[in-house]
Amino acid sequence: MTEPKFDAEAMGKLAGALTFICGADHPCVAALKKAAESKSERDIKAARTLFLRLKPGERQAALTMLSGD
Repeated sequence: MTEPKFDAEAMGKLAGALTFICGADHPCVAALKKAAESKSERDIKAARTLFLRLKPGERQAALTMLSGD
């Protein structure tokens, strides 16, 4: 699978998928939602970092959910 595009729109979609997988109170979900709302490069970078720190299975599950859109 190719490296996903990490922009504000993608952050919002990832937040939705990870809410289902990890729960609404997960720090990565909060960071993704913040990045989607603010569209700030700093917030996007922080959210991307937290996303990449997730367990590989969680990352893959979220990306698989998005590929069905």
